[in-house]
Amino acid sequence: MADKKAVFKVFRFDPATEKEPHYDTFTVGIKEKMSVLEALFEILEKQDNTLAFRFSCRGAICGSCGMFISGAYRLACETLVEKLDPNGIVVAPLPHLPIVKDLAVDMVPFYEKFESVMPYIENSAPATGKESLQSISRRKDIDEITDCILCACCHSACPVTWTSDYLGPAVLTKVYRFAADSRDKAGNTRLSLVDGENGVWRCHTIFNCVEACPKKINQTRAIEKLRHGLLAQKLGFK
Repeated sequence: MADKKAVFKVFRFDPATEKEPHYDTFTVGIKEKMSVLEALFEILEKQDNTLAFRFSCRGAICGSCGMFISGAYRLACETLVEKLDPNGIVVAPLPHLPIVKDLAVDMVPFYEKFESVMPYIENSAPATGKESLQSISRRKDIDEITDCILCACCHSACPVTWTSDYLGPAVLTKVYRFAADSRDKAGNTRLSLVDGENGVWRCHTIFNCVEACPKKINQTRAIEKLRHGLLAQKLGFK
């Protein structure tokens, strides 16, 4: 594939110096198994050193390189160029998030919502000197959810987050991850944090989040389980 090339149309915008965004076109030589992230490095290092994008692990673990690539939410590090149309690979930042520069978005509001819901195990029981084990049945219930890497693809894809202060599918999925953990003792307190107009009741159940998730997590199912837990609590069954 050394002689093959691909055309990249890359979103560009610097809010500090520009009024409107635009796309720049770059032609990149394709190597076998080249990822979109590697192609962006080719552009940065050989064609335009002002291009801004975010990355870290390069192994689909950190979630830093979530982008909107050729009409779909993807991780740039695991998206192979050879799987896309080489005549026009469109690379854009996650939609509906503030632009820092080019492909890098401001994740601070997203992380602040995440931090607001106690995203950790709360257990004040005295230490026993032994590992605190998760029950097998409860672990199976959250196996899928623990794969969430907070890339914000689902958050960006959710139309409710575009027009409101909705916590969003990623944050609510993390709430269920800890609320369903058999070692956690703050389930009711954590549920109360999402029992409001911007919590679980704001979800419209349209499954955009599920379709966008690069880890194939069913966030809508997790949100529904949180709703069931809240209803059980309100009706005195929990």
